[in-house]
Amino acid sequence: MSDKSEQSGPELARAAVEAALAKHRAQPRRRSALDSQPRRRGYTGPGPDQRDPQPFGAVLDRLVKQRGWSQPTREARIFGEWAKVVGDDIAAHSRPLKLEDGELTIEAESTAWSTQLRMLATRLLAQIAREVGHNVVKRLHIQGPSTPSWSSGPRRIRGRGPRDTYG
Repeated sequence: MSDKSEQSGPELARAAVEAALAKHRAQPRRRSALDSQPRRRGYTGPGPDQRDPQPFGAVLDRLVKQRGWSQPTREARIFGEWAKVVGDDIAAHSRPLKLEDGELTIEAESTAWSTQLRMLATRLLAQIAREVGHNVVKRLHIQGPSTPSWSSGPRRIRGRGPRDTYG
C-alpha cells in the first residue's frame, strides 16, 4: 500500500492524519513575548516565577513599552497632570490646549498671566522636560484668554457686526 491511489477508506484517513502530524511537529514552536523561559507545570516554588501574580503597574509598564505607547503616554501626562507638571500656582491660572509637533499651546487666564508665562517660558520648558521627558515639548505658544467669535457659521456678512443688537 505504498501508492495513495491504492489506499481507500480508513487507510487513506490515517495517512492524511499522520502527514498533518508530521508537518505540525516539523514547525518550530512559537512563544509569546512573555515566555522568556520554558513553561513549567505544577506549582510555583518559593522563589519568584513568571506565573506569580504581578503588580498592575509593572504589567501596564511592560505593555506600554511593548506596544510603543511611551511617547503618547508622556504627551497625555501633560494634560492629565498639569498641576503636577507646572506647579499649582501656574496651573490655577492656565491650561494646556493642544500639543502638535512638539509645540504646546497654553491658554492663560488673563493677559497679565500670558505675559508672565511668556517670561517664564524657558523655566516652564525645563520643568516640563524634567517631569514628562525630554523632547516631548520643544516650544511653547502662550495665548491670552479667548473671546467669543461672532464670525462663526457657514454664511457671514461683512460689516460692523452685532453692535446694534444690544441696544
